[in-house]
Amino acid sequence: MEEKKTAKPSVKKNKHTDDLVDHYWGSINYVSGLIKASEIKAGLILSFYGILLNFSYSYLEMVLSEASNTPFLYVLLAIWFLCTATSIYFSVRCFMPRIEAKYEKNIFFFGDVISKFGTVKEFAKTFHKISSDEDQLFDQLGQQIFIISKIAAYKFSNVNKALRFLAIGLLLLLIIMGSYLAVSQ
Repeated sequence: MEEKKTAKPSVKKNKHTDDLVDHYWGSINYVSGLIKASEIKAGLILSFYGILLNFSYSYLEMVLSEASNTPFLYVLLAIWFLCTATSIYFSVRCFMPRIEAKYEKNIFFFGDVISKFGTVKEFAKTFHKISSDEDQLFDQLGQQIFIISKIAAYKFSNVNKALRFLAIGLLLLLIIMGSYLAVSQ
């Protein structure tokens, strides 16, 4: 008698799984690049303020001596200072880590990796198990894309606010310099 061979049920693998994985990781890398870009922009804004404040400090005494005769210059200087301080505040906020803990644990989030998956061996097993299950893998990757996109949006919001206050401050600085030149002549 011939033995019937029982065939193992074939696991259907999505033909596009590799493309999907690349797509998800490409999205994660793209958003991570946006986070880096926002931090670079915030750093450039702060560097610009370092140069601007150094330059302004050297002329502050002259402007203040004229401002004693013109209270309008004091008002403009106060508004300029507030704009500058606000812009610097938003630039610094861009660098502050902002981690929300109200999401499900995720194998791709560094905080969860070390705190929510047990030992290194337990994490490795969980990572392999989730990586082997397409649905779980794409769910975890999708959640991570959402979370880092939220971080990128927050950082860019701060950079945009910093740039707006920088522009207002530069406009005020031009008005102050024009007023100073008009009064000093």
